[in-house]
Amino acid sequence: MVLIAVFGVALLIAVLVSGLAARSVLSTSLLFLVAGAIVGDGAFGLIHITADSSIVAVTADLALFAVLFTDGMHVSFPALRSAWRNPARALGLGMPLAFVGMALITHFLVGLDWTTSFLVGAVLAPTDPVFASALVGRKEVPARLRQLLNVESGINDGLALPVVLLLIAAAGPASGEAQASPSVIAAELVGGLALGVTLPLVVNGLVRLPALGAEPKLQPLLPLATGVILYATCHLTHANPYLAAFSAGAVLTSVSPDCGRAFEPLGEAVAELSKFAALLVFGALLTPRLFGDLSVGGYVAVVLAIVLVRPASLLISLVGTRFARREKLAAAWFGPKGFASVVYGLLVLQSGIPQGEEAYTLIAVCIAFSIAAHSSTDVPVARLFDIEDLVGIPDDDDRHDESGEKQTAGAARSAPRVKEDGDART
Repeated sequence: MVLIAVFGVALLIAVLVSGLAARSVLSTSLLFLVAGAIVGDGAFGLIHITADSSIVAVTADLALFAVLFTDGMHVSFPALRSAWRNPARALGLGMPLAFVGMALITHFLVGLDWTTSFLVGAVLAPTDPVFASALVGRKEVPARLRQLLNVESGINDGLALPVVLLLIAAAGPASGEAQASPSVIAAELVGGLALGVTLPLVVNGLVRLPALGAEPKLQPLLPLATGVILYATCHLTHANPYLAAFSAGAVLTSVSPDCGRAFEPLGEAVAELSKFAALLVFGALLTPRLFGDLSVGGYVAVVLAIVLVRPASLLISLVGTRFARREKLAAAWFGPKGFASVVYGLLVLQSGIPQGEEAYTLIAVCIAFSIAAHSSTDVPVARLFDIEDLVGIPDDDDRHDESGEKQTAGAARSAPRVKEDGDART
């Protein structure tokens, strides 16, 4: 009850200051993280939560699933078919470079063995859709940049998971639940993708039956019911819930756009609530002891992970693309670590492998620093685009759409945006 009361108070404060936060560096996400740290064992000790508490894994898991499901609904398959190259570059080149770069830094600065270092790199390589959505949701940001960040952050969690599980198995003796063979991991990924595609199609088929149909005021509950069933089914069958969530959201809004539009306000609210709850719980884990256990080399590695590894890896992957320089820099900076890394970090801690605790400490501190840095800079980054548009300064490449067609500056400013799903066309 104390945790619920604290959550309610923090939520009230977040709502009251949300207008100010939307115009400044003030972050509602950081508010919940700090609130959790204050009421946790590191300060007043009103709530007692440890890394192995089930509430930590459950809230992080739910938050990641909810955000991936709603983010999947912002994916436009027609736009993705015409502009798949940039996300493919980020996933196929940028993500492996970040993975290797973080592993090298961890090994030489923190002193972990190579297998555990690569494990840390795999956990911290994916960007997080929870905080990427803060930039993706701002309409002043160019559509192709929003699409790049949205698709990258939605898919890279599922790509990182099998690598994490394989490296846990290779890192040393692990508990029974942490052991997994490549065939089992592949089956989980395929199962998640299959459920994510099949269930929305089944639900859409049921809605189209003559005797059935959703009343308008209940229509937003249809995707919610689909998501609840999908989440439970994935955990009962051990299918990958994150890949299932993102693919289900994308398929559902593709086969039933009206349903996706009806669900959008409710979906955003559910995603925000789950995000805030997970931030509060994770904040309670951030005790002075946790920060004190990390070496000086570990803090250097954390800073380099945020300001060097992600920016450099993505900038390399975008060489030769038609992104303007400011778009590349924004995408390179906005590579936050969040709930995917929390979930995977907990897997590392609970696996019982040698150096698992040291790896988790580095991961947790990196996530905390990333949340503070990225959730406080989404407004300034977004305003870089908004201000230049207002004063009429043209982009280097903004006047070209994904097919290379030329637009005039006046048309680009005056044409109404009829889509909010990442489509670069207006």
